[in-house]
Amino acid sequence: MRLKDFLRAMFLFGIACAVVPVAQAQPKSKPSKEVAKVDKNSDEEKKDEVKRIEDIAKKSKKYPGLFTVYQDTTDGKVYLEVTKAQLGKEFIHFSQGVDAPAAGSYMFRGAYGYGKIFTITKRFDKLEVALQNTQYYFSPDNALSRAAEANINVPIIYSEKIAAVSKDNSSFLMEADKLFLAEAFEQVKPSPDPEEKPGQQFKLGSLSKEKSKFVAIKNYPQNSDFIAELVFEDPYPMNYGNPSLTDPRFVSIRIRNSLIAVPQNDFKPRFDDARVGFFSEQVTDMTSAKATPYRDPIDRWFLKKKDPSAALSEPVEPIVWWIENTTPKEIRQHVRDDVLEWNKAFEKAGFKNAVVVKEQPDNADWDAGDIRYNVIRWTSSPTPQFGGYGPSFVNPRTGQILGSDVMLEYVFITNRLREGQLFETAAMDFLQDDAAKGGGRYCTFASHLQRSVMLGKQVINALDRGAAEENELLKQSIYMLTLHEVGHTLGLNHNMKASNLHDPVKINDEKLGRETGLTGSVMDYSNVNVALDPKQQGLYYDVIPGPYDHWAIQFGYGEFGAGEEQKALAELLSKSADHALLFGNDADDMRTAGRGIDPRVMIDDMSSDPLAYSVDRLKLVTLTLPKLKEKFAKPGESYQGVRNAYLVLTSEIGIGLRVVSRQIGGVYVDRSVVGQPGASAPFAAVNYQKQKDAMTFLNRYGFSPDALKGTSELYAMLQVQRRGFNLFGANEDPKIHDRILAVQRDVLDHLLHQNTLQRIVDSELYGNTYKLSEVITDLTDAIFKDDLGKSVSSARQNLQTEYVNRLTSIQAINSSYSHVAKAEAFSELTRIKTSLAKTASPDAATKAHRQYVVHLIDEVTDTRK
Repeated sequence: MRLKDFLRAMFLFGIACAVVPVAQAQPKSKPSKEVAKVDKNSDEEKKDEVKRIEDIAKKSKKYPGLFTVYQDTTDGKVYLEVTKAQLGKEFIHFSQGVDAPAAGSYMFRGAYGYGKIFTITKRFDKLEVALQNTQYYFSPDNALSRAAEANINVPIIYSEKIAAVSKDNSSFLMEADKLFLAEAFEQVKPSPDPEEKPGQQFKLGSLSKEKSKFVAIKNYPQNSDFIAELVFEDPYPMNYGNPSLTDPRFVSIRIRNSLIAVPQNDFKPRFDDARVGFFSEQVTDMTSAKATPYRDPIDRWFLKKKDPSAALSEPVEPIVWWIENTTPKEIRQHVRDDVLEWNKAFEKAGFKNAVVVKEQPDNADWDAGDIRYNVIRWTSSPTPQFGGYGPSFVNPRTGQILGSDVMLEYVFITNRLREGQLFETAAMDFLQDDAAKGGGRYCTFASHLQRSVMLGKQVINALDRGAAEENELLKQSIYMLTLHEVGHTLGLNHNMKASNLHDPVKINDEKLGRETGLTGSVMDYSNVNVALDPKQQGLYYDVIPGPYDHWAIQFGYGEFGAGEEQKALAELLSKSADHALLFGNDADDMRTAGRGIDPRVMIDDMSSDPLAYSVDRLKLVTLTLPKLKEKFAKPGESYQGVRNAYLVLTSEIGIGLRVVSRQIGGVYVDRSVVGQPGASAPFAAVNYQKQKDAMTFLNRYGFSPDALKGTSELYAMLQVQRRGFNLFGANEDPKIHDRILAVQRDVLDHLLHQNTLQRIVDSELYGNTYKLSEVITDLTDAIFKDDLGKSVSSARQNLQTEYVNRLTSIQAINSSYSHVAKAEAFSELTRIKTSLAKTASPDAATKAHRQYVVHLIDEVTDTRK
């Protein structure tokens, strides 16, 4: 230690030594009696200083209900009164978006959160709100139930010192601002994505405690509602979002938090079965030794017969729907008739008039957000999150549906495409992996429906099929959308297998469609059914629930006699192998490359023969495209209508190619139980000829030199309407090659996906005879053979280069593809090089292209040696 540091330390030590003795030297003096008396009074005063609810109530507005609520009339602070009887008791929390711009959050008008069970407990001088885990079940008869709480998280989302106590100590007051003017119950601001680049997406700023406030408090005997406005601030946003954000620095999101009493009734849970598609709550029986210890209650309404002995009886309480006064008047009757069609399905379950429809008057004293009303709502949003949305909220313990809404967006019946899409992907929303957004509960059917309605209207107009047909198309589309979304509110999830009901001939039998259904279920994402021959036109969309829907409702809502339920349900479910009852939901569908294995579980398809049906669809597009200038280039208007029509029609080509491509490497799935009559093997490969026919289709309509060709006159008209400076930073010329390649890439994404190639090899062990070597050889021939010795068009040059790049990626040493796939890719690259080396190039562009392809192959295969 340096001398200077040593002296400084000694100086400080000396000060310490000097101070301590002085403090110790001060004599301890006994307090006088007078002082003691004052202290005693102070203790008594402190006891009396405990705040009383009655005092706070004097300066607050009182809202009696499930939980009595007080709001200070001076500063707006909100208090929640909790009685001793409510402590430790279970309640349900439910959140709903009241209003929010479609940017930066999970919320929008009508968005539903998940129902949660919570309890409020008192711990010393604090009240705590904790969420209960409902995903595990312990039989009370099993000793393991004594350890039911072991290693299961029960998170405390809120803990606050008791604000006041009633004079009789029977209830306690807790401040509610931090509970509802925050994200305690429901996360609003999305978690950051570490892979996302800064400024790539609009982000909410920080939650402002000063600006966030209560908009309204509504209290009822069975629920207490708190409508809060959460304000997020970011003074310097890196992304300014969309036009719905008036000022992206300040974003307000209004949310309804509902605290709901757990229903006290004799509702009996019904448990999920893999053969039928209901939404369900996942519950694992921790005391079961079964291989599948599941007790997953399905989501369903509590319907109880007025006359239990009657085969057909009205329910004690029907499911009542209100058509909100935002619904355009010209379609209200269609909506009413459509919802009531579900009563036919409920009759199979033994209920008459199970569904009732009423209309909200313009002077109604309640709003659609009131959870006591199930409402069909319409909005016209600047940037809609959905076209239709049918959520419900349930008791997580039992699956009982407590309320529901249907939200419909006006955009679905308009002629505008969604803003902000690039030319090469516009109107191709089928490319999006929608199901992954919400674990199967995220419905984008109306977005698909909008595109198909636009397709139908364009075909009808271009081919002069008449205004009456267009009106019928629109009417049926409203029926289909309403049926689909109401089906969700009844508990049904999607059924993407239902479009296989009829063959391509029967699908245009209008009488059959109106009596049985166009498809097996309105819960499918079926395409618009426009016939190639207008004289053969049947229904465009489903207008009634299909046979699967009737069967599913019977499973979910049928009432059975004492001791008969298990046997009756088993008998009902044994019919699942019937062709009309085919089922496969979002978890099974093949819309996204590499996902799903059964080609029958697909969106935007139609009929039991997708190849034959798709041929007719592409012929229909071929007939329509030459008519675009004549029918959509209207005097005095821009060419936007022509552009939109082109995008929608070419997306239909992409849909046909995508649907057919799923046959290759496809495996049919049957979820029948062991010993079920009529069942097939759980897995069966698609037969050889169907896969070969699919490859021929892809070659002709997707890969051949003549595929996806338009005309120079048409291309020259594909202009977007200029709007201010919206084109700034982006050239407006149509990227034709990008558009064509986007469609072809989508097919290659599936055919060359790691999962597809592996499945082709694996399924050779249980029946697949279209071997990988033949698949890859056929694909190479489709992409290269037709123009060997000829000029290679610029579009084909893009395709061939894309294909070779993918093969090189597959056979790379560090790729994750199987050794078999790598070997096939290497072999094809060698074959391509050899073939090109023997082929003369008739022009400079073709020669340059082939030299480049050979160069790409040489770089990774070393075939020059």
